[in-house]
Amino acid sequence: MGKDSFTVILGAVIRSKRKDLKASQEGFAATIDLHRTYYGAVERGERNVSIKNLLKIAEGLNCPLSKIIQETEQAFAD
Repeated sequence: MGKDSFTVILGAVIRSKRKDLKASQEGFAATIDLHRTYYGAVERGERNVSIKNLLKIAEGLNCPLSKIIQETEQAFAD
């Protein structure tokens, strides 16, 4: 996965955690007060997401932002 961009890997990590919660993209986006198309673009790695929105996502996932970043960094290094 080392050739993928950081944002693509970040999106994949976020998507995996959302799916673990058995939440749809649309439902999850509504829960964290983000537009569904914006949130979908984050999961696809098409958006350079702000820290503010990353915090919203992490809170919605009940996961520390540091854990999301750590998992992303590990996958990026592979």
